[in-house]
Amino acid sequence: MRAILELAKFKGKGPMKISEIAAAQAIPLRFLEVILGQLKGSGFVDSKRGYQGGYFLLRSPDQITVGDVLRFLEGEEDPTHKVSCMSKKECPFECDCAFVPMWRKVNAAIFKIYDETTFADLLAYENRLGGLLT
Repeated sequence: MRAILELAKFKGKGPMKISEIAAAQAIPLRFLEVILGQLKGSGFVDSKRGYQGGYFLLRSPDQITVGDVLRFLEGEEDPTHKVSCMSKKECPFECDCAFVPMWRKVNAAIFKIYDETTFADLLAYENRLGGLLT
């Protein structure tokens, strides 16, 4: 998420070096390399090789939601376990108990917010925050 946020800040200014993204967002470089490698197949991020190379967003920050990125990174599996106390394979009840309908509602409410939040929204909030801190 933080890598995409940083790339959103840099949108339209050319590719951004992985070391710059890592430093700006306090992400370990090796971890970021793996994540950006995964994101290259997402349709959100691409890269350019060479001295002037780096990573860049393929879409505008207002066209990428937090929900889009989470679904790509986490997959489209049953998301019940993301909010409940355990995953289906670890649950002694195999996620077939009285709590499941509630967990599904909670998850749906969370993803509604994720799906309504674009990276442009996050940038706008960060910009407002920056104005308050200076």
